Amino acid sequence: MAEHYASGNWHVKPGQEQEFVERWTEFLQWTRKDHPAMLTATLLRDENTPGHYVSIAEWADAQSRTTWKQSPNFATHFTACQSLCDHMTGSDYTREVTV
Repeated sequence: MAEHYASGNWHVKPGQEQEFVERWTEFLQWTRKDHPAMLTATLLRDENTPGHYVSIAEWADAQSRTTWKQSPNFATHFTACQSLCDHMTGSDYTREVTV
């Protein structure tokens, strides 16, 4: 089970949802190819709030997650997704407990 996570809270502009999903998918496919320490990535769509998505990526270790965010192509891929949003916040997490 993963111990380290990166998460995003995305509020996509109306009418941009499909393009956002496509760009996010491309972003994480690039991540998987160039940063194999990312174990899985999931994009969740809010059933009650149109345009609201939450992303969760599991990482083998915190340093690999940091290296990913500092890599040259990260900003290009991230900005392609973020530009379709009215608001976005991201955070890094360490698993505390699982029940």
